[in-house]
Amino acid sequence: MSDVLFCVSCKRLCCRILNNSLFCSQDCTSNNQYGTSIEAAAKQLLNINQDVPSYPPYLYPASLHSTSRRQKKMIFLRRDNKMYAEKKLLKKRKHFLLKETPILMPLNGSAVDLMPLDYGDSSGKWRKLYEVQRQRKKLMHDICLKYKSGSRRIITPYHVSRIFVEDQHKLLYCEVPKAGCSNWKRVLMVLSGLASSTKDIQHNTVHYGNYLKRLDSFDRKGIFNRLNTYKKMIFVREPFERLVSAFRDKFEHANNYYHPVFGKAIISKYRRNATREALRTGSGVQFKEFIQYLLDVHRPVGMDIHWDHISKLCSPCLIDYDFIGKFESMEEDANFLLHLIGAPQNLTFPRFKDRHSNEERTTSKITQQYFAQLSPLERQRTYDFYYMDYQMFNYSKPFEDLY
Repeated sequence: MSDVLFCVSCKRLCCRILNNSLFCSQDCTSNNQYGTSIEAAAKQLLNINQDVPSYPPYLYPASLHSTSRRQKKMIFLRRDNKMYAEKKLLKKRKHFLLKETPILMPLNGSAVDLMPLDYGDSSGKWRKLYEVQRQRKKLMHDICLKYKSGSRRIITPYHVSRIFVEDQHKLLYCEVPKAGCSNWKRVLMVLSGLASSTKDIQHNTVHYGNYLKRLDSFDRKGIFNRLNTYKKMIFVREPFERLVSAFRDKFEHANNYYHPVFGKAIISKYRRNATREALRTGSGVQFKEFIQYLLDVHRPVGMDIHWDHISKLCSPCLIDYDFIGKFESMEEDANFLLHLIGAPQNLTFPRFKDRHSNEERTTSKITQQYFAQLSPLERQRTYDFYYMDYQMFNYSKPFEDLY
């Protein structure tokens, strides 16, 4: 039987699913598998509203006026006491559920100390990288306190759906597309014993082989225990570079998903006098058209993980990450993390580019060339779109005329 309660954070009706997991109604409704639980919760709420009237005792129906004053007083007292007892019981139940549900976690309340200093670090290399991590975590924490609520919030399966689990070394990795995620998945597969070398793992095996477990595949207890005891890491990238990298990968090369799904919708809405061939295939999307789609609040097709906000994909203000790596310093950061978790010494982060290997990686220079196609207003609006990522991960403004 489902329980109904009110989420103290998002101010929405919540339901307690049959497997004892607590979900916010907004996330429940986006997942069809919980539809029956929401219907049951709605029916129970209807019964509660019928049992406990919303009007105070002195506003009961006029039919009571025909009774004597003494009888009226007794009826009011009985109903008032009944209503008070029921409300007290509901309040007690809500408090119990909120207290006992383990997926409720404090903001930035990690119990993991990822950074034991190496006493054999004579050169001070690890100590310097430790200090970099401390500063990155502090900045992320400060930005979260500035822009997000500091109260307790509910962690739902949606919030951990991008997190991959490596149980052997007790590691959680939140996938940020176009920030080295393919090679990080290769590393996780080697750490878990699924492969002997990162070079032997093909791109399709990495992304479509389903060899790595996601955190949302575990039950409530499994999610809670791993979030509190495993080392949680995230790797980020300069937002404009990540955006251009995604555009080049998905729209400048043949793709049997992004062209018909995104390309056709973008060309249809933002290109004047589009040819029948372009409308039929969705190929040849221009960067300016792609930005128009990105900034359109009424965009014809939804967002995609390859250009969605990092702050939304990995919920860093809700999940306290122990390690924050950057694409720009990938080799140094990745090898430092592997050192911290006690990975095999022969395992290093791979450098190879597995897709379009003959093409130059997206750099700041290439990014500038793409954004030169936009007007100053379009550049400003794109910067505003990724403003939280720029602030949270300490990236400077990519253009001088941005404010």
